[in-house]
Amino acid sequence: MPVFRKTAPAAELCRFEAEAAGLAALRATGSVRVPVVIAVGITNGLARIDLEHLDLAGLDRSSGATLGRQLAELHRHAGDRFGWQGDNWIGDTPQQNGWQPEWPLFFARNRLLPQLHRAAGNGMERKLVERGEALAGRLAAFFVDYHPSPSLLHGDLWSGNAAALSDGTPVIFDPAAYYGDREADLAMSELFGGFPESFYAAYRLAWPLDAGYETRKTLYNLYHVLNHYNLFGAGYLNQVRRMIDRLAAELRG
Repeated sequence: MPVFRKTAPAAELCRFEAEAAGLAALRATGSVRVPVVIAVGITNGLARIDLEHLDLAGLDRSSGATLGRQLAELHRHAGDRFGWQGDNWIGDTPQQNGWQPEWPLFFARNRLLPQLHRAAGNGMERKLVERGEALAGRLAAFFVDYHPSPSLLHGDLWSGNAAALSDGTPVIFDPAAYYGDREADLAMSELFGGFPESFYAAYRLAWPLDAGYETRKTLYNLYHVLNHYNLFGAGYLNQVRRMIDRLAAELRG
């Protein structure tokens, strides 16, 4: 089997172990194609993960629609709590997991607040961080009439982590898996674009979204934009500010 190998310093083996665990969980559902994990370990002083090598191309209308249906099927694999059995990574940032019985509590404590604290250490103005913390403290207000179940998520579903084989079979990879609100995967897919409209149409046909998704989409993507601020710098500051402004306005309304 042809192999695609990723390597890193030996101290980062846990990142590859977390990736392998996420891929195994997605694969076990039988919902959507993911690369087979061949091996994880240390060779010649380097951590490595060996995956099956796949010849991939971008999603088109047909493969996008198939992925939309398959993602809805994946999201129907539910847990009994929100979170994951171990921490993993979102890009190059550690992602805190653990378990929480309630989704707003999990998203505040395990997603927004860690990114806000990291942003404060990276120079974000204190007033903006405090506004983000106040938002996290009122998260339950976005879920008064909406109570998501813990769906198995890819967790980092941007267009760079989805593609198709030559026969049109969709493939997703590089997960940051956990059990959360299914809307979080859909929101991430919209943040940077790149998915065909057929993907969204097929998903909604298979499992319609709640009317409040358009507001919560901003909430969920605030996590990723904060992460981009922490990884890449102040170019994302104004976007963070606009998102916090919009969410604060929703709370006032």
